[in-house]
Amino acid sequence: MEYLKFSLVFLSFFLFWNIFRNKSGTPTNWPLVGMLLPLLRNVNRIHDWVSEILETSQLSFLFKGPWFTNMEMLVTVDPANIHHIMTKNFSNYAKGTKFNEIFDVMGDGIFNVDFDLWKYHRSMAHTFIGHPQFRHFLVVKIQEKVEKGLIPVLDHAANERLVVDLQDIFARFTFDNICTLVMGHDVGSLSIDWPHVPFSKALDDVEEVILYRHIVPMSVWKVLRWFRIGKERKYKRAWEILDEFIYKCIAKKRAELGKNEVVGVDLLTLYMDKSQNVNVKDASDKFLRDTILSYFIAGRDTTSLALSWFFYLLIKNPRVVSKIRDELEKKMTKIDDFNNLVYLHGALCEALRLYPPVVFQAKGPTKPDTLPSGHEVNPNMQIIFSMYAMARMKSIWGNDCYEFKPERWISESGKIIHEPSYKFLVFNAGPRTCLGKDMAFTQMKVVAATIVKNYEFQALEGHLVVPDISIMLRMKYGLKVQVFKS
Repeated sequence: MEYLKFSLVFLSFFLFWNIFRNKSGTPTNWPLVGMLLPLLRNVNRIHDWVSEILETSQLSFLFKGPWFTNMEMLVTVDPANIHHIMTKNFSNYAKGTKFNEIFDVMGDGIFNVDFDLWKYHRSMAHTFIGHPQFRHFLVVKIQEKVEKGLIPVLDHAANERLVVDLQDIFARFTFDNICTLVMGHDVGSLSIDWPHVPFSKALDDVEEVILYRHIVPMSVWKVLRWFRIGKERKYKRAWEILDEFIYKCIAKKRAELGKNEVVGVDLLTLYMDKSQNVNVKDASDKFLRDTILSYFIAGRDTTSLALSWFFYLLIKNPRVVSKIRDELEKKMTKIDDFNNLVYLHGALCEALRLYPPVVFQAKGPTKPDTLPSGHEVNPNMQIIFSMYAMARMKSIWGNDCYEFKPERWISESGKIIHEPSYKFLVFNAGPRTCLGKDMAFTQMKVVAATIVKNYEFQALEGHLVVPDISIMLRMKYGLKVQVFKS
């Protein structure tokens, strides 16, 4: 009996030690629990943990959850696999029902649908975003927001010697911009009064919970959702706030159009005005709500986070700041002359590579398939691409992959190097390539050029900058800086 007790204690200790001793290395697939325990052990550093595993697993590894959960995911950053899934065999890889359930707040927006409905959404987005009047409207409104919103706030911070959170400033800037571009109305969240913005907080909350839904078995979070407890309670409340704001915007725009008070080129007007756009089949409130939410997520989060990590890297790399300033002085002759700013473009691409705003993508095969890596996949599996991990693979980006090197993107002749999308997946790849890529670069260049020319930032001493646990690569504690005029 004593021997049996000793054996059980020793076995328990052995299992505990093997599961929790290392933060890196391919996780062991234990009986019953699968790989769930090491995942939970590393959840607070999940992005780096996945990077470490992929580095030692030839760019792909199969994650298995507890036996009763049917939780099986192939995590891959193999460019050949990505090219196969996103382009060569695109028709076989959909978002899938699991994705739709996890991202249910998105409804039938473009990020959440497949096949005919996705094609319809994409056709409409392409038409409206490419509208000449809208593109002019975009540039004018971005520059106007810089002059009347961003500059006054930074001047105030510099004059009053305040410590400010750049991540919050950029989130407010892009939120006001996307409100203007989508609704034709600036909500004025970027001001020295720092008004509370419930909608932005609600977006942050749903994105946080969506990542946890990928980590926790579906059967578990569905029970929590049913009882509206834990993180699912936060998710439901955030969803209500998003709906309240968006449906008010739709009602206000319908009233304006009904009274012929507005003839605008904002996206909501373009979608609702069937007299101008006969191809819009369904302008119901639900359709508009799902469409607008997709634009808000794409327009607020991606650009604001890209700018936040960009300036975080500039603070750490003053030599890059000097080179951008030199380029601005020599090549930027007009306020909207960005085409010649090769080094700035390269620096933005490099920041996007190292810190992609959207951390990962999920796909599901509709039919069994064999990937170029040799892995067999089936409709019961999810396939996860980690863009954060991909940037840290030496076999993809070289031994200097952890370094911030804008020169990586510039050829010997001084031109931008265009890396294939299945290697640089920030703007998606294949038929789902982001339609707002040019819009994002325009906004980032306007902001970056203005700030680099006129201000300097000094990081707050002792301030910790680490990624938060979310589907978006948000800084957990923000980016706290002091502002100085150049």
